[in-house]
Amino acid sequence: MKNNIKELRKQLGYRQEDIATTLGVTRQTINAIENEKYNPTLDLAMNLAKLLNTTVEKLFILES
Repeated sequence: MKNNIKELRKQLGYRQEDIATTLGVTRQTINAIENEKYNPTLDLAMNLAKLLNTTVEKLFILES
């Protein structure tokens, strides 16, 4: 699933490690999500959106 995490993260000045620590996951998990190799759980997606001051719908782009 495509996403805008990397762009929003950089705009806000966060490192992958910062987000991972805040959300209780590994930096590798954040990297995998950013590189579209892993789709997060709904809970993690909602927490990512909240941390990045956006909505899940704007953070993730569902491909048909």
